[in-house]
Amino acid sequence: MSYRTKKRFGQHFLHDRTVIDKIIAAARIEPEQRLLEIGPGLGVLTDRLLALSSEVNVIEIDRDLLERLEQRTEHNLRVHRGDALKLDWNSLLDDPPYTLVANLPYNISTQIVFRLLEHRPLFRRMVLMFQREVGERLCARPATKDYGILSVLCQLWYDINPVIQVPPDAFKPPPNVESIVLLFEPLGEPKTEPGNPVFFQRVVKAAFTQRRKTLRNSMLAGGFSAAQVDSALSKAEIDATRRGETLTLEEFGRLSRTLENDGLF
Repeated sequence: MSYRTKKRFGQHFLHDRTVIDKIIAAARIEPEQRLLEIGPGLGVLTDRLLALSSEVNVIEIDRDLLERLEQRTEHNLRVHRGDALKLDWNSLLDDPPYTLVANLPYNISTQIVFRLLEHRPLFRRMVLMFQREVGERLCARPATKDYGILSVLCQLWYDINPVIQVPPDAFKPPPNVESIVLLFEPLGEPKTEPGNPVFFQRVVKAAFTQRRKTLRNSMLAGGFSAAQVDSALSKAEIDATRRGETLTLEEFGRLSRTLENDGLF
């Protein structure tokens, strides 16, 4: 059955066997592990997952691809119709933990990452494909141009390591960008104590509101008052003239806990 890709879904189907082998090796799949794949496409990776695991869940939004998937007869395949950004993952994935293996659609990859952060307990390991510049942000270190909100929030909860760089010709049709596969290994405990995770996220987002401004000014633009910011930065022993992109995870944790202890959450 022929298939024409749809731009609105950001479809670029992986076909390179070397890349697929690297993804499979990084996932370290054992037969009893339950798997999730988001956006299985034409099923090249899905075929390998089905051969290795007793349960493979796939989420697909494209009706034509769903028709293909639902015609398959493998007993260990569970097909879920819908938008991965809107489905109720807790109901869908009712027997965690799962290993997530996916070539994420690039047009929603950042939004998917935020959903993954909200549903951390569901996953024991994740092997994910990203546009290279997004991958570089996820792995970035403080005081570099790529370091930002995604870097801080993901590195708080995961060890993130590159698996393989992927050229455009590994896909059909080839995208106009390089890609990268990353391995996310959950940490037993966060790398620093964040206090309330929701409030921590608010603090991190505020610190990057105006990257070229000082940390103090960025926090003000992010919705905190001058009195709150000045008091918290002083107590946390963080120089107000620094930029948010220079703060380490430990410093973000200290700042968030200080603001929280001052009754702001």
